[in-house]
Amino acid sequence: MNEPNNKPNPHNTQDSTQPKRRFFNNRFKRDQNREPHNREPQSHQKNQGEPQRRQWPNRNRQENQGGAREVQGASERGNLAFHKDLKKGVETNTRIQKNSLNPHNKLNLNTKASVRITPLGGLGEIGGNMMVMETEKSAIIIDVGMSFPEENMHGVDILIPDFTYLHTIKDKIAGIIITHAHEDHIGAVPYLFKELQFPLYGTPLALGMIGAKFDEHGLKKFRPMLKVIQKREPVQIGEFEIEWIHITHSIIDSSALAIKTEAGIIFHTGDFKIDHTPIDNLPTDLHRLAHYGEQGVMLLLSDSTNSHKSGCTQSEAVVGPTFDSLFKSAQGRVIMSTFSSNIHRVYQAITYGIKYGRKVCVIGRSMEKNIDIARELGYIDLPNSIFIEAHEVEKYPENEILIVTTGSQGETMSALYRMATDEHRHVKIKSSDLIILSAKAIPGNEGSVSAVLNFLMKAGASVAYQDFSEIHVSGHAAQEEQKLMLRLIKPKFFLPVHGEYNHVAKHKDTAIKCGVLEKNILLMEDGDQIEVNPSYMRKVGNVKSGKVFIDNQACKEVDSSTIKDRQDLADAGLVSMVAFITQSEQKIRSLEIEMIGIANEKEQKELQKELQGALEMSIRTIKPEVLNNKKLLEGEIRNLTRKLLFKKLKKYPAIMLHIFTA
Repeated sequence: MNEPNNKPNPHNTQDSTQPKRRFFNNRFKRDQNREPHNREPQSHQKNQGEPQRRQWPNRNRQENQGGAREVQGASERGNLAFHKDLKKGVETNTRIQKNSLNPHNKLNLNTKASVRITPLGGLGEIGGNMMVMETEKSAIIIDVGMSFPEENMHGVDILIPDFTYLHTIKDKIAGIIITHAHEDHIGAVPYLFKELQFPLYGTPLALGMIGAKFDEHGLKKFRPMLKVIQKREPVQIGEFEIEWIHITHSIIDSSALAIKTEAGIIFHTGDFKIDHTPIDNLPTDLHRLAHYGEQGVMLLLSDSTNSHKSGCTQSEAVVGPTFDSLFKSAQGRVIMSTFSSNIHRVYQAITYGIKYGRKVCVIGRSMEKNIDIARELGYIDLPNSIFIEAHEVEKYPENEILIVTTGSQGETMSALYRMATDEHRHVKIKSSDLIILSAKAIPGNEGSVSAVLNFLMKAGASVAYQDFSEIHVSGHAAQEEQKLMLRLIKPKFFLPVHGEYNHVAKHKDTAIKCGVLEKNILLMEDGDQIEVNPSYMRKVGNVKSGKVFIDNQACKEVDSSTIKDRQDLADAGLVSMVAFITQSEQKIRSLEIEMIGIANEKEQKELQKELQGALEMSIRTIKPEVLNNKKLLEGEIRNLTRKLLFKKLKKYPAIMLHIFTA
């Protein structure tokens, strides 16, 4: 037989429930004896012979129901309180977050102080950056840059801002502030110092390059006015306390500016991008930007150059692999051209040249100067043994040569242009050469760049330019980096700077998306004066602005009338007349007319004949008082000539007159 199974069996409850049933019955009996009124009358029982079924007393039922309602009510009250706490927490955290996004409550709205901002360059154009900030008693100048001329500005190498307004406020200018060493921020400094001199503050690279310019322009005596700053260390300059903050750009040692004034904090980004992997491993000081953003910034001025570009600008480091691939496959000489100020780009090219066993020849005055300064100051470390002179290039095999040169913008006097046109003394382009143009054409220079490309290709050289997307990267922030800057600084007022009108207008749209009120944004142009206070920002006037034309080869200014004459000559040609007039007879005794650039030889003869007939007729009928006044006579002849030529040519040639009377 099988032994009984003594294990607990939850499905077999006969033995275990019997005592409970007995206890239940006993308790039920006690309840019946204690409360007989709860028992139903005998006559109402349907089955009197059957055992009575248990019925809960009414009182216990009511008590239990009441208790349940109390528990339920307490639970509901607890849930309601909990949800109120949650909702209150959401509201509180949202308020805290919104307050952190706009710490404008930290601005002193009761102050009467204000700051006046006047751009003299860099608004409505690319380059030529210069801005004045001033209070009632003090002023500073931020950057003094140059820009490139238009194609019809013949004989002009660079443009510089008009300094007229600086002369009117010269007594309260406390100093010049330099953000970085690009030519469009420092290129006009020597020309300013020839007129006015102020202490100039900047980082070592910028001051080193400005010092070299002073030597070229005979301004070495002003070198003591160059003051080296330390980043994150505020400097008091007049009524402005200024801190230089490290940012990344296409030139090393660039800075943004935190400017403390009695009115509030003004933040100027300079030119920037947010590069997390720069060549020198010194990324943008985001922590310091956020530090000022938390303090409450009254006004932000930010770089707008790349405001139409979505996403983020690539890191300078992405150019390296492209260089590596090009150098590895090159069979002959490699000639690399970029901006002379782009030290890290040049450094990367030289590094890959060394990797593949090439000697380095640096050609171009500005390129040589900038590399020497960067090496002397310790920004880059390169051994002397790798460098050779231009006249030594032919002594080495072609696959052992790297030439680093200027001319990426197609400048006609640059080393690359002269190589391409067989005008360079030591280097001529060969079909075995690989030319790397590691730069993008500045707006206005597209024609010049195209011209030099044509010369290089006609010489048979291979050219790496726009067919490699990572042969050049911009130094300016795209939209996502602009948004990051806006979110970190959290300004109340915003002035987009650096760019043409379409660039600053697009930057305005980005700022609005990042929470800046549209009414707190103004779009400036050169010469506009903007006044800002914690309570308002408004345009208050205009000052004289414009461009001065510079012949950089002669280091001198070219007046605007000369430029206009050159434009007229180029557009419509020249008419030269020499006339001998007898006053008593009111007759032209002799007339010589020369035309240059007017028309072909046959047409010119016809024009000369018609012009001579018109002049003879005019002299015979001219009033005696005009004939006897040489100035009036020349004016009459000039107007007649001008009208006749326009009637025939629909142009206004330049007119040169030599009138003799007897």
